[in-house]
Amino acid sequence: MTLCAGKCTYEPGGRCVVSLSEPLLKYRTVKELRETILHELIHAYLFITLNNRDRTSHGPEFRYHMNRINALTGLNITIYHNFNEEVNYYRRYVWRCNGVCRNKHPHYGFIRRSVNREPNKNDFWWAHHKNTCGGKFVKQESNNDFNGSASIENISIKNYSDLESKDDVLEVIEIGD
Repeated sequence: MTLCAGKCTYEPGGRCVVSLSEPLLKYRTVKELRETILHELIHAYLFITLNNRDRTSHGPEFRYHMNRINALTGLNITIYHNFNEEVNYYRRYVWRCNGVCRNKHPHYGFIRRSVNREPNKNDFWWAHHKNTCGGKFVKQESNNDFNGSASIENISIKNYSDLESKDDVLEVIEIGD
């Protein structure tokens, strides 16, 4: 996981699994790790108590618990993370369209990905791109300085030297009966 700091997955029988992204969290403070865990646990709580399976939902119930926990703990749980430098660092694979969209704001035909996969029909926006631009994507030389994003070497390590990982996940927390 290199686009989101954590995720809550719902499984049959009322089981929830919270996964955390080591690549995005290993350079963050313990406070930010706690905030990420609690964010995902709010999703799990809403699933278990209200059967709310929409992981993207940050509606009134989510915000109520987020604000309640923030007031009680002094933490700053938010709806979205701001780990943009880390996300951009892992988007190492760059493609650029050779069609008319290469001259259009906001992306100028660029697609950045954390996996080496060419844009294709499986992308939700593909049909629209094909109809409005028609260009083909050409792989660019990978470069972590695209759009001025910082390299991971410039991000200071904060209190994570003692963590070990298995692939991209720091810890899996299972929630349920």
